[in-house]
Amino acid sequence: MTAGSFSSRYLEETRLIAAALDPERIEALASALAEVRARGGRLFFLGVGGGAAHASHAVNDFRKLAGFEAYAPTDNVAELTARTNDEGWSGVFVEWLKTSHLRAEDGVFVFSVGGGDVTANISPNLVAALRHAKAVGCAILGIVGRDGGFTATVANVCVIVPCVNARALTPHTESFQSVLSHLLVSHPALQTAPAKWESVR
Repeated sequence: MTAGSFSSRYLEETRLIAAALDPERIEALASALAEVRARGGRLFFLGVGGGAAHASHAVNDFRKLAGFEAYAPTDNVAELTARTNDEGWSGVFVEWLKTSHLRAEDGVFVFSVGGGDVTANISPNLVAALRHAKAVGCAILGIVGRDGGFTATVANVCVIVPCVNARALTPHTESFQSVLSHLLVSHPALQTAPAKWESVR
């Protein structure tokens, strides 16, 4: 396969995913986020790997452009690694949420490819955190891949990025997590301030 043919196929898969996404589901996600903000709730972004990077980026955008009080536990590397070392990886998010006094008014937002799966021991920290969020009664939101795993089963609103090529599941899912996160902070129901270049005339 030449580089050009791979690039063409990858971009075609990207087009197919964009066309297959459900706009009404995305609108429901925007509405759920607006409700969290309206009731004075905080927004906690959870993710590992690429999802952690998306969480950090989303905290910036949702605070600066959409007026949320937003946080990501992975932004505090000292606490994250201390909890991993002392208590184990599976509890890092749930204990962070407990210390943050997660309440019913808040929202927990997951960026994950698989959504968490305890049986397969994939992202057990997400599963533990979401079980706590469910018990608290706060909004659970997410953008995940394939069938969404545990996140999709407990979320109030979850957008699942369609899989058009199982061998490219992770890069496509993580790419569209970024696309949809930017869509949300640009959404008229959420955006409270323009981005820098849009404000320059």
